Amino acid sequence: MDNLEQLLTELNLENNIALEDIPEIDLYMDQVIQLFEKNFGSSTRNEDEKVLTKTMINNYAKGKLFFPIKNKKYSKEHLILISLIYQLKGGLSIQDIKQTLEGINEKTVSGEIQLGQFYQSFLNLHGKNIEIFNEDVLKTEQEVKREVERLEVDEPEELETVLLIASLINISNFYRKTAEKLVDRIAAEKKIKD
Repeated sequence: MDNLEQLLTELNLENNIALEDIPEIDLYMDQVIQLFEKNFGSSTRNEDEKVLTKTMINNYAKGKLFFPIKNKKYSKEHLILISLIYQLKGGLSIQDIKQTLEGINEKTVSGEIQLGQFYQSFLNLHGKNIEIFNEDVLKTEQEVKREVERLEVDEPEELETVLLIASLINISNFYRKTAEKLVDRIAAEKKIKD
């Protein structure tokens, strides 16, 4: 686990689309893809991985993850929602994302919320979450080292790496399960209102 701090830097977790990076004019699909590649391209696992494709965007539209586009152009609000979808798809199913964003879509269309302000709040939390995450990973690394020291093996590096991977996935599952339960609450509350 040599230089975990360097690995954390290489993740480019700070990559995001800032509000000021989103044009005020509506964009065609190819322009949307270019914007996402520019902002998230260095965050992909490898060069073959695509950040966003036409098929993905069409599937989001067909799945009603965002309100309908007009004249084959995507508004600033669409780009914000696609950015949120991009962030959510790493941990939630498409159906859960739809459930999560349904109320936001409705409130945006009706003018009840300013989606830009909501998105800025997300970006603020994103920055804080990176700090918390980096601290937690480094703390977990130390816990892993202590556990492997107890095993008294000659070459502990691989065991440390595997144990860290297992621990990180374990933590990730805790967060995902909690998020899924919150999605279920949104669905239950919506059912009560309907």
